[in-house]
Amino acid sequence: MVEISKVRSTLLSLLAMNTPSGREGVEADFLEGELKAIGFTTWRDGAGQTVGGNTGNVLARLEGTAPGATALLFNAHMDTVAPTDALVVREEEGVLRSSGDTILGADDKAGVAAVLEGVRAAVAEGFPRPTIEVVFTIAEETGLRGAKALDYAGLTARQGYAFDGGRPTGGIVVAAPSQNSLRVKVHGVAAHAGGAPEKGVNAIRVAADAILRMPLGRIDGETTANIGVIEGGKATNIVPDLVTLRGEARSRSEEKLERQTQAMVDAFHQAAAAAGVSAEVEVARSYTRFVVERDDRVVQRAVEAGRRSGIAEPVIRLGGGGSDANIFNANGIRSVVLGLGYDNPHGVDEHVPLEDVAIASQVAVELIRLAGQER
Repeated sequence: MVEISKVRSTLLSLLAMNTPSGREGVEADFLEGELKAIGFTTWRDGAGQTVGGNTGNVLARLEGTAPGATALLFNAHMDTVAPTDALVVREEEGVLRSSGDTILGADDKAGVAAVLEGVRAAVAEGFPRPTIEVVFTIAEETGLRGAKALDYAGLTARQGYAFDGGRPTGGIVVAAPSQNSLRVKVHGVAAHAGGAPEKGVNAIRVAADAILRMPLGRIDGETTANIGVIEGGKATNIVPDLVTLRGEARSRSEEKLERQTQAMVDAFHQAAAAAGVSAEVEVARSYTRFVVERDDRVVQRAVEAGRRSGIAEPVIRLGGGGSDANIFNANGIRSVVLGLGYDNPHGVDEHVPLEDVAIASQVAVELIRLAGQER
């Protein structure tokens, strides 16, 4: 049985580590030591060099004691979306939150704590278990780059669980979208804004026209789109001749994704043509969707593990974001995402109840117990 006091201690230790994407080394060192103490064989891959970080992914394996049992992979990511060097953790009635000046980092240190304390408790109980593989990734928040650069050759598990969801605790995300990323350059014509503005073409205005032409936000139940970054202009007295933009489109339907992406591309070209200038649009696939059927053993095992952990009826749902599970599925490891109970990830009001993290950790124990009984 998972002890909430141990979950609290581990989570607070993790939250004290400042690990923005690319700077996860201190946490990697800590986790390797903890995993080795439990009995795991650990190693790191070369993903850090690939992404320009100070450590690779942390991988670990503990051989099973139940012959023929299905090997399981547990995952969480070490990085946070923003630095937490100024983090002050406040605990109020069993809920951890920041002082309001920084993010908390429960996304995904709560997942790391749940996995670590879950495997620790399972090994301590001594019941027959499958081979357990653990992957703590880097650079998830900057495009799933750690999982993309992961050395999969050393992994044997073909069923996995990514502990990287918010509410509800123990919720099971069985599908997630594909994402296309757009990088755009809108060209204008520079001119003096006071002396000869009529000789210029304002690239910012062209970009604004393009944005107004395209559907954005919630397109339908499985498709979203956004323009998130706009940069351009040099001075107020110069008609800007260049604007760069970055955006994205996501959908659980490949057909809808391509239609939405094309609508965004067309809007830039149409707006540029209307102004007599040009636009360059680059589209790249960030990650590919996944679907794990509800009757799949990966899902049903998670449902039963949730019930055994005190969740009356674990919620099975469809996701709207990407995670390491997208990349694992693309590499032949059938995976779903499990909820940890944190709220408002990426915001300064992010918070997580310790009890929820302990429940998620117990879910990990029950997943191991159930897999150890399967043949």
